Amino acid sequence: MTPDPADTPIIDTSRPHPARVYDYLLGGKDNYPVDQELGEQMPPMAKAGVAQNRAFMRRAAGWAARTGIDQFLDIGTGIPTRPNLHQIVQEINPAARVVYTDNDPIVLRHAEALLISTPEGSTDYLDADVREPERILRHARNSLDFGRPVALSLIALMHFVPDEEDPYGITRTLLAALPVGSCLILSHFTSEFLPAEEDKTETYRSSGISLRPRTRPEVARFFDGLDLVDPGVVTAPLWYKDTPAPQGSGHIDSFHVGVGRVRG
Repeated sequence: MTPDPADTPIIDTSRPHPARVYDYLLGGKDNYPVDQELGEQMPPMAKAGVAQNRAFMRRAAGWAARTGIDQFLDIGTGIPTRPNLHQIVQEINPAARVVYTDNDPIVLRHAEALLISTPEGSTDYLDADVREPERILRHARNSLDFGRPVALSLIALMHFVPDEEDPYGITRTLLAALPVGSCLILSHFTSEFLPAEEDKTETYRSSGISLRPRTRPEVARFFDGLDLVDPGVVTAPLWYKDTPAPQGSGHIDSFHVGVGRVRG
């Protein structure tokens, strides 16, 4: 059946979108000139930083799957870039179930085409904003069993939620719905290591994107009430568990990351 054009989400190409800027910095092609222009204004370390952030996601999601978690709620999915979260965890456990959430129409289009599960597992997609945690949880319950552990993934997302919109309260609402043994996988942009001339926070804001870099203590607050998994809250290249230490383009201190478990 041909989709009703009225149901087709409208992609605003007049303003940059975080998911598309991130795609550009990762070397993707699903972005527009307005996103490329903003990406080009980022400091030279930005591309290496987002690549290391993405690598952290792969390590942390794989570790969670190897510990036995087979359900994942990924909010702020972004434009699919292989390997995607479901490909990582379903390679470990083909029966893993993943719910993806993002608020950009272009992500929805790609998700429908590319986020395809194994026959044993499942993937689902919701077009929603992290600022709607109750709506996200209601939808996720259609695919995930909240009586068993769930990994909540908030990768490179909460720095787009300013203080006045209560990012910590949003995170607590999401975590409060998850049972003991669940975990939070989180990465968050920081500018505390950047020279003043390379801090492009105002560049983002002037483009209509809220950006609130946070310090390590501020990022650690997202894990209040959780049992932090070693090595705790660190910069992205320093978080690894049962895999070799990351190799590559050097240590870029632009993301604080961590994993915390929901305690009994």
